[in-house]
Amino acid sequence: MTYTQLPEDRHALHARPLPDRPTPLGFPRGSVGRRTTSEVLVLEEHLTIHQALERVRREGADAETVYTLPVVDRGRRLTGVVSLRELVLSPPDDDLADHVVSGAARAHAADSAEDAARLMRESDALALPVVDDEERLVGLLTIDDAVDVIEDADTEDVARQSGAAPWAGHYMAATVWQLARYRVVWLLLLLLAATLTVTVTEAFESTLEKVTQLATFIPLLIGTGGNAGAQAATAAVRALAVGEVRVCDLPAVVWRECRVGVVLGAILAGLGLVLGTLFVGAHIAVVVGVALVVICGWAATVGGTMPLLAKRLHIDPAVVSAPMVTTLVDATGLVIYFLTARAVLGI
Repeated sequence: MTYTQLPEDRHALHARPLPDRPTPLGFPRGSVGRRTTSEVLVLEEHLTIHQALERVRREGADAETVYTLPVVDRGRRLTGVVSLRELVLSPPDDDLADHVVSGAARAHAADSAEDAARLMRESDALALPVVDDEERLVGLLTIDDAVDVIEDADTEDVARQSGAAPWAGHYMAATVWQLARYRVVWLLLLLLAATLTVTVTEAFESTLEKVTQLATFIPLLIGTGGNAGAQAATAAVRALAVGEVRVCDLPAVVWRECRVGVVLGAILAGLGLVLGTLFVGAHIAVVVGVALVVICGWAATVGGTMPLLAKRLHIDPAVVSAPMVTTLVDATGLVIYFLTARAVLGI
């Protein structure tokens, strides 16, 4: 794939390599500059509608797409875009410049390909103009390439959310050892992180010795907290990916997820009180109920916050999503549980 040379005169149409500009490989890995097509039909803004349509009929077969046509000025800077539909339905004698959408979405070549692809989805564009630092047209990101970019990004996010390295090959073609190699690193890291749970249990060993019934509900509490945190983390990662939230929305996300977690915890606490009363008595049931409210509120807050913090630190939010959040909430959830037991039971 090569970069676009905009026409110097009204008869020059085809994209040609620019010897004095970087090739696509000159842009950062993962940038939209590497995914642009140079098979672009470019129109100059001084043309009439009739002249533009003649250009499309004469040269359009050599372009990858003619549904969205970039328009440039005499300095080869992108003015805007015009759709083929607009050309067909407009009076032939009209000036092309009068029908150009100057505020259409565009991306810079060094921008993330994933961000550009999602921008296309948000703006319902069939092709996205890509420009250089001087606003000169580099090429177009077409809808089929944008779909591939989003699919690759989503596949990578799913892998990382499940605690595995991204796998680009065909699942059935991979050997057992290949799949294990892509998963074992994260499992080892999570195993080390899970030692926090063992440390917390040892720290509160005296509390467990005094009230052994507390151990009965440990799996229930840490499992519920982990699930609540994973739900919040998944929602936050998706919201970041589609642009519904930004890093600057962190305070609002914290406040929102905290309230959601408390509501969920209160609902679950009702069931916890019933189960606790049936199995070990009302005094332990109160501990379980209160702990569920606090743990769910804390877990949802952590789950919603960590992806945004990772984004601010330039770390892929998917990396610190469900598995990592679950491991962290398991350990901190036990601390909350035992501290609640000490406060409620006076031990």
